[in-house]
Amino acid sequence: MKAIKQEHFSGCAISCVAFIIQANYQNTLRYFDKGNENAKFRGFLCSEIVKALGKAGYKFHFKYTGRMKKYNFPNNTIVHIKKSKKYPVGHYLCLTQKGWMDSWINFPRLNARAGFRKRLPGKPIYAIVPIT
Repeated sequence: MKAIKQEHFSGCAISCVAFIIQANYQNTLRYFDKGNENAKFRGFLCSEIVKALGKAGYKFHFKYTGRMKKYNFPNNTIVHIKKSKKYPVGHYLCLTQKGWMDSWINFPRLNARAGFRKRLPGKPIYAIVPIT
């Protein structure tokens, strides 16, 4: 499947969920409470992402990864990277067979483009992991 670009300033979580459930961005918005509103500026908490995935029929949980030194995440894991100079509010990315799906790979350019990265562009602090 191809990478899904975010259509709102804070819509990276929606793009990650859309990739996992194999839907488009607009259809995925309906799984989020106040999806359109929160995607504009506020963004989403891990618990809200887990709830949206649950509404779509997927079982996930989240955990704090800030102190972990090594990461061995399964495919379809969504991570939130730590706030940084480049990502002032953090950023969500999804692990795939092609690498990390980044919904705004050319950030901070305003015309968002999605793509895949070999490595995370920051330190993950939360992971939203599928329950197997």
